[in-house]
Amino acid sequence: MLARLRPGAAVATVWYLRLQAVLNIVAVLSLPFREEVHEHNAGEFFTPYLATAGLASAALALFLAVVMRRRKRAAWILNLLLAGPLFALYVLALTQAEFRHHVLNWISVLLTGAFVAALLIGRREFRAIGDRSNPKLALIVAACGILVSGGIGTLLVNATNKLPGATLTDEIAYSLLRGVSVGPLADRVAAVHAPRWVDITINVLMAISFLFVLYACFRAPRGAELLGDEDERRLRALLDKQGERDSLGYFALRRDKAVIWSPSGKAAITYRVLGGVTLAAGDPIGDPEAWPGAIEEWLEEARQHAWTPAVTGASEEAGTIYARHGLDALEMGDEAIVDVADFSLEGRAMRVVRQAHNRVRRAGFTVRIRRHGEIPDAEMATLIEKADHWRDGGERGFSMALGRLGDPSDGSCVMLECNDAEGEPRALLSFVPWGEKGLSLDLMRRDRSSENGLMEFMVIELLLRARDMGIERVSLNFAMFRAVFERGSRLGAGPVLRLWRSVLTFFSRWWQIESLYRANAKYRPVWEPRFLLFEKTSDIPRIGIANARAEGFLSVPSLPSLSRRRHVEAPQERPSPANR
Repeated sequence: MLARLRPGAAVATVWYLRLQAVLNIVAVLSLPFREEVHEHNAGEFFTPYLATAGLASAALALFLAVVMRRRKRAAWILNLLLAGPLFALYVLALTQAEFRHHVLNWISVLLTGAFVAALLIGRREFRAIGDRSNPKLALIVAACGILVSGGIGTLLVNATNKLPGATLTDEIAYSLLRGVSVGPLADRVAAVHAPRWVDITINVLMAISFLFVLYACFRAPRGAELLGDEDERRLRALLDKQGERDSLGYFALRRDKAVIWSPSGKAAITYRVLGGVTLAAGDPIGDPEAWPGAIEEWLEEARQHAWTPAVTGASEEAGTIYARHGLDALEMGDEAIVDVADFSLEGRAMRVVRQAHNRVRRAGFTVRIRRHGEIPDAEMATLIEKADHWRDGGERGFSMALGRLGDPSDGSCVMLECNDAEGEPRALLSFVPWGEKGLSLDLMRRDRSSENGLMEFMVIELLLRARDMGIERVSLNFAMFRAVFERGSRLGAGPVLRLWRSVLTFFSRWWQIESLYRANAKYRPVWEPRFLLFEKTSDIPRIGIANARAEGFLSVPSLPSLSRRRHVEAPQERPSPANR
């Protein structure tokens, strides 16, 4: 019986906290409502748990609703520690005659008691653990918040106090009490009378500080366990057996990812935790029959740490299996894959590409193709230096970028070097293995002052020579929302599709959305759809931010990131497909 009630009880606690957050905000905005709540709390009445008509209570209720929805154990404990003794105090108060005859007091006891009962019934639903460093961080944040908010409040009170004779102690006490409530609590400091706008400002500052404290208390673990040597060895063994299944498989070897294995050890998922989102990329590695085991382990870990699970760039095959485990899918775009056997420069459709290739070749440019393991150390160091020099903007990449160049373990990767007529390097491409007979684009760099069309020239040279190298297929860039651009330009496209295409065209001025599609389409590739997988639609904005951070479009400055070394010495991010 209790087992059936647990999920509903857990949900009930969340809705109670949401309701209290709304009521507290309404009370702050509505003077009559606020005064009535304060009157009841100050007289022979008492109100339900967290109903204090203050912004701090509203912030607490709202934040607790969020973390309770994520089933965090620490939030359950905090609610029980706050609501349990309060309920016991209310019950004790009802033994006194002056409290017992007020109906509102009975309602408050019933609501608070129901909340406590729901907490106890739903106890096992709250299993998510937090970071061990959270309590220490919360104390530091609380101390800083009180100093900053209290300091600003004291200065405002000192400058606007309408009564003479107030001491510094009076002003500090008034600021701290006003930070708790805009009601009569601070009126006990008789020597201070500040304007209403000062009271509200102090309360808002304290509420904001309180939110930071709550975040520090309940933030999810950051997933510090990254790819180790043994994990990398095992992943490479799986890629040797099953690497041809997914063109993104080799990117699982990024060393800023963590890995979780299926119980059998025949499959694995690599992921990175950002902002409480456990973000996997591409398909699971290994035997598809073992994928469900790895997915279950990954989802269980997400539940234990209150992480939001998401997958970026999954294939349709993997997306189908993820969907069986409760994840929903959203098509992100398409990956451009060129079948070497079908590629040709002949025909009218390839006239523009053929002309561009001939123009660059007549200008004296040549392309050299080698495996990374065949490049001497001195030459590789020069190429790394050139790649850094040619980099446009910050480091980017996650789902379709390896994040390093020149690592001895990546000897099977393929490097294309483009030299001008004088033999000077002007551009380079790097591809990672896709099984034994495929390549997947990793890195694109060129000298901005060089001839236009070098990238197209290099790609075509690779496709023309690929058959001699034993390469049968090449994965190029990923085109976000390709179907929108293709279908939106056709005759008969609906108004919604045309509008969506216009919006994407507008944003393409900054993010190269349409230009990537056009650049890939010229090679006449096969388009393979890629999907974003998620549990709840409401999580998509959060997942989008985490994805943008992983790919390098958003960054949070930190001292380690500012001092991090490049390439072989330390793993780091390379340009994403949208900027390669």
